[in-house]
This record gives sequence, C-alpha cells and structure tokens, in this order.
Amino acid sequence: MNTVLVTGGSGYIGSHTVLQLLEQNKNVIVFDNLSNSSLESLNRVSEITGKRAEFIEGDIRDTDALGDVFSKNDIDAVIHFAGLKAVGESVEKPMLYYENNVYGTLNLCNVMAQHGCKNIIFSSSATVYGDPAALPLHEGLPTGQPTNPYGQSKLMVELILKDICNADNDWNVVLLRYFNPVGAHPSGRIGEDPNGIPNNLMPFITQVATGKLKQLSVFGDDYNTPDGTGVRDYIHVEDLANGHLKALDKIASKAGLFTCNLGTGQGYSVLDMVKTFEAASGQKIPYVIAPRRSGDVASCYADPALAAKELGWKAEKGLKEMCEDSWRWQSNNPNGY
Repeated sequence: MNTVLVTGGSGYIGSHTVLQLLEQNKNVIVFDNLSNSSLESLNRVSEITGKRAEFIEGDIRDTDALGDVFSKNDIDAVIHFAGLKAVGESVEKPMLYYENNVYGTLNLCNVMAQHGCKNIIFSSSATVYGDPAALPLHEGLPTGQPTNPYGQSKLMVELILKDICNADNDWNVVLLRYFNPVGAHPSGRIGEDPNGIPNNLMPFITQVATGKLKQLSVFGDDYNTPDGTGVRDYIHVEDLANGHLKALDKIASKAGLFTCNLGTGQGYSVLDMVKTFEAASGQKIPYVIAPRRSGDVASCYADPALAAKELGWKAEKGLKEMCEDSWRWQSNNPNGY
C-alpha cells in the first residue's frame, strides 16, 4: 500500500492523515475540490514533514478528472474523506448531500473498478446508528435510522460499499465510524478551519475564545444527560488519523469487509467541554442556551473494543490535550488559513 489517493485530503481530518502517511514515507496524492478547505493546509503539512503530497484539484463527481488520476498513477488504495458534513445544512439541503456524498462515492468506486484499484477506507460516522438503541455504541447495534440526511448519506454509502464487496471478493473495504474529531497538530500549524459560523462545537468554542464570535450557542439544555446538554465522544484528530494508517494495514492483509468505531469510549457534555477548554486556555467562554437542533441526539459515545482488537488501535490523547491543541491552533491562526 505504497501509493494512496486521499480524497478530501486538504480538509481537517484529511490533512492530519496525509501528514501521518507522509511520515510513513507513503506516496500520497490528494484529490480535493477545495469547497470547504484550503490548499495552505497541505503547504503546512509539507513544512512540518519536509515531504510533499501531490495535489490535484477536482470533484469526485467528475468521472473524467478521476479517471485521469487513476490512468496516470498506480494507486494501491483510496482513503475517502471527500464529502459534505454539516448536520444542520443537510436537513436544509438534502439533495446536495445525496448528490455529493452518495453519487460522488458511487462515481469514485466505478472509476476505481475500471482501473483495478479495489481497496478503500471510507470516512463514515457514528450518525449511522441514529438515536442510540444502547450505549456505548458497538458495531453489532442496528443502523438504518439516522436522524438527519448527513447520517443517511453516510449509511447509504456504507450499504453501497458492502454490496460491492459482497459481489466481488477482490474488494477490500474498511468502514470507519468516527465519533467527534477535535484538536489539532501539536505544532499549531494545521487544524480545523470551517467556512462561516462553525457547525461543530470545538471550533465554535475556540472562535469565541479569540473574540471572533461573541458567545457560544448551546443547543438544548433539557436532554436526559447529567447536565441537560448533549453528550458526545470527542476524539483527538491525530488519534483519528492514526486509525486510517492502521486501516491501511488491515487492507493490506486482504480484510474483505471490515467495519469499526473510532472513538475513545468516553462521553463528555457540551458544558464539560466548555469547562475543560476554559481551564486549558485560560479564556472565559460566554454561552447562551439555544433551542435544540433538528437531527441531534442526547448522547452518543463509542465502544472502541473492536478497533483495539482488530486494528491494534486505541485513542491515546485525552480531553485536556484536545483542548490545548485546539487553542494553540486557533490562537496562532485566529482567521484560519
């Protein structure tokens, strides 16, 4: 697995994964339309590693552009990050999410098959479990009832990839169900840089801390949780990126179809996050309680045992490091890239 195509590789999780691939001396090609990312992230990855990924600007829905990449390169595996990811936006614009996330992946798989590359690691999500039937969430629990179109699009892609794998034994597919990525590279040079007002909690907190935003909106304080605010499993982006390298090793062993969670197994509430960030950064985070967001669930955290057993992977970094690294990134880059 020496040459890896990373779709969406200039984004938040993608850039951290590209960095670790380069550190392992992989030949990395990034394919990204830059719709929610910046090429500067890859420039900084090169600065940190002393190595450079090849960058190709393109959209996964563009069959010709993808075909050109595969024709010119002997690609061993694809790590597929490219996709829209905002829960609230997906409720407002479901067609956009199905076209980009589902059709885009189907197009990618068609091109891969045409060029004899049948190894893919897919960036899935804990949202495929929907409103949890039980906690912690383990891979044996039912999927099929996501609470928003973003989660539906991830589940649809999982089903497509499972069917492809079942129909053709040459395919090796790893479905990685992420929980909530936060943090940044310890250098403070690369991190999460969303367009507009952030949809995710940590960049919202960090932008309040720098004064870019006036206050944090806490969406709901009447959930059935210890303090009434939503509980999530937050995972450091560096741990998450490392999970993809472990998944590449799994694919190299001809894994067939493999699905697993990437999370810490620990749930923290929104207010837990605020308090820990305040302690880590020395910044006060003013907040207001806002109505619940459509599509959100009360609690969601992982059982990460399968990843430990099958991938030899576990999250190493705690909430304090997540907050410290997030603050280092945001304070050094108050306007992002």
